[in-house]
Amino acid sequence: TESERRSGCALVDFGADTTTISVYKNNILRFLTVLPLGGNSITRDITTLQMEEEEAERLKKTYGDALYEEEPEQEEATCKLDDDSRIIKVADLNNIIEARAEEIIANVWNQIQLSGFDDKLLAGIIGHSGAMISDAVHSLSDVFATFIAFLGVKLSKKSADSEHPYGHDRLECVASMVLAAILLATGIGIGMSGVKTIIAGDYSHLQAPGTIALVAAIVSILTKEGMFWYTRHYAKILDSAAFMADAWHHRSDAFSSVGSLIGIGGAMFGFPVLDPLASVVICIFILKVAFDIFKDALDKMLDTSCSEEYEEKLADYIRKSRGVERLDLLRTRMFGNKVYIDAEIAVDGTLSLKDAHAIAEDVHDNVEKKFPNTKHIMIHVNPA
Repeated sequence: TESERRSGCALVDFGADTTTISVYKNNILRFLTVLPLGGNSITRDITTLQMEEEEAERLKKTYGDALYEEEPEQEEATCKLDDDSRIIKVADLNNIIEARAEEIIANVWNQIQLSGFDDKLLAGIIGHSGAMISDAVHSLSDVFATFIAFLGVKLSKKSADSEHPYGHDRLECVASMVLAAILLATGIGIGMSGVKTIIAGDYSHLQAPGTIALVAAIVSILTKEGMFWYTRHYAKILDSAAFMADAWHHRSDAFSSVGSLIGIGGAMFGFPVLDPLASVVICIFILKVAFDIFKDALDKMLDTSCSEEYEEKLADYIRKSRGVERLDLLRTRMFGNKVYIDAEIAVDGTLSLKDAHAIAEDVHDNVEKKFPNTKHIMIHVNPA
């Protein structure tokens, strides 16, 4: 309710593929993050009992209970697979569900503890630190950054349709560009404030920051660095450029908080100019991250080829494939977070069309398995 959001609350949206945590205070969204864990994570865990995902989903919905406890004297409850081939203990099923549910809850609680935005913003205002307030504004941009990363990934996963036969993968790049624009505006605003104070040259009106601002800066550095490693870990699992960009955004936050710490410390020791100067340093960090994110997104929008290392690894794999005499041509292009591949292979010229096609089909299927970020590979066959 509105009154709960005003007094302060955390909303947890447990979805199929993700869990979203939103922290509200004074009826304002203060913190937003997305965990790549959801109901489908539980379904995949159940498949370890040797069944298909469809069957695992059915058992989860029918018998699943994360708080399941079997009565000591009660007969052991069981459930059958659809084809009656096997019987599964309900206790075994729910032990798996409980384990994953506990992991998700622990991660949710960890994110709520990491949010800390309110205290940091309050520390800047009460502690009279321009650098700490600038850092808090930068942290507010984290809310937008994570939301846009989530939105981009969500929309890019939409299936191909008649108007978009190649899918929607590039929407993740569009989201990254919007994120870069938000960061750019944030950085310019923070930088201009610091520059105006420095140019004015009058620091008599600046109050020395208090200890609370100094402590908040230290806590901020540790928290942001922890969020960097956390987001980076799941970005690698999801192979998501948007979430990886969000991870590096957290790392830039940690660096910017170091600037805040220097500015606050200097101001406390009688060098007030260091406080607005730190705001300018934070501005530079934000602008650098904005540029990197925009450049990466633009490269992927313009069908830029993959790295030389990636292409060499791919070419070597194709050359070693069964029936391939040589590799005549290899081109790659990034399509959002996926890769399109065009290859020409040479096979024995005396082979029948059917046999030559079978070799090409093997190469096609094996490349898509070995390089999971492959969106599509087109193989042309030449006679050797």
